[in-house]
Amino acid sequence: MSRARFTEEFKIAAVKQVADHGRPVAEVAARLGVSTHSMYAWLKRYNTSPEQRQQDSAEATEIKRLRTEVKRLTEERDNLKKSRRVLCQGVRLKYAFIEQHSTQYAVRRLCAVLQVHHSGYYAWRRNAHSQRHHEDQRLLALVKASWLESARVYGYRKVHHDLRALGESCSRHRVARLMRIHGWRAQVGYRRRPGSYGGIPHSVAANILDRQFDVAAPNTAWVTDITYIRTHEGWLYLAVVLDLFSRQVVGWSMDSRMSKDLVLQALLAAVWRRKPKQRVMVHSDRGSQYASDTYQTLLTQYGIRCSMSRKGNCWDNAVMERFFLNLKMERVWQRDYANHVEAEKDVTHYIVGFYNVQRLHSTLGYIAPVDYELQNNVEKPIAVSEIA
Repeated sequence: MSRARFTEEFKIAAVKQVADHGRPVAEVAARLGVSTHSMYAWLKRYNTSPEQRQQDSAEATEIKRLRTEVKRLTEERDNLKKSRRVLCQGVRLKYAFIEQHSTQYAVRRLCAVLQVHHSGYYAWRRNAHSQRHHEDQRLLALVKASWLESARVYGYRKVHHDLRALGESCSRHRVARLMRIHGWRAQVGYRRRPGSYGGIPHSVAANILDRQFDVAAPNTAWVTDITYIRTHEGWLYLAVVLDLFSRQVVGWSMDSRMSKDLVLQALLAAVWRRKPKQRVMVHSDRGSQYASDTYQTLLTQYGIRCSMSRKGNCWDNAVMERFFLNLKMERVWQRDYANHVEAEKDVTHYIVGFYNVQRLHSTLGYIAPVDYELQNNVEKPIAVSEIA
């Protein structure tokens, strides 16, 4: 049943019957067909002079206006607190803030606080993503593919060079931003290295290399050293020989014991694979394996010149130390080897399948060692499969 509507004149006439003629409220309500509740409300409202009613109406209007103004100021204060980080930002960031808080506050109020026009906000809603955003999404797929293909060991510099090789013209700062947003970085594992034990160094050769790590031709200067790899079966020792010209690993050997045979096998593999036609210099530290008579005799037999680092100075063999650091950051520290066989297979795969043929080197102008030698017309060495 619809609610009855009464005019202002009807309500004033009903009030006069009670106020001017002294009739009971219940009687007047029953005779007019209204409720006593309505009659009392009309009495409260209309049983005053016209001047008083006008004054009350004006006061009510002013109170309503003040309440609206207080609400507006409160919203602006709250919006300023929440939006102070975006007040000096770009327009699109402000639009995103308005979109986020549009369910709590009026859109036009938010636009006024952030000093943007509401028409621009609604246009942004129709096409929220810019052309650059779509381009970032396209690049993101290429960045992720390069990062994953490197087994998650590439940082933004190497990923950027991968994209440039594909013909992309983006800057490395853009690649760094995209990788940082998604938490993609060159992954490393445990960092601490087991401590070394001192002893009386045996000086056999002088530091002939003298940190001259840039050489003009292959098979001119090699560096070699030993490192250790943690497995559940115990330490696995790795000896590596590296050509300073291309930073390519030309010989390596692994064993459960850090004996002179370990370094002999690595050097023999390098000599057999590279077959140098001129005299080669091999630089190492002063370890007992390299100072042994057997190792020195082998050097003399192949006409190899010996160079050794100064006492306790790892920087004299910095290139070799850097290779071992890369190996551990990019592969070893990300694995948990059950035994020596598993570790040997994985390290060999890193050297043969990634480091020599695929890994980008900043020293070489972001080219893999094998590709660098091919560009410089170096005779192709014997393949690892032929050595086996």
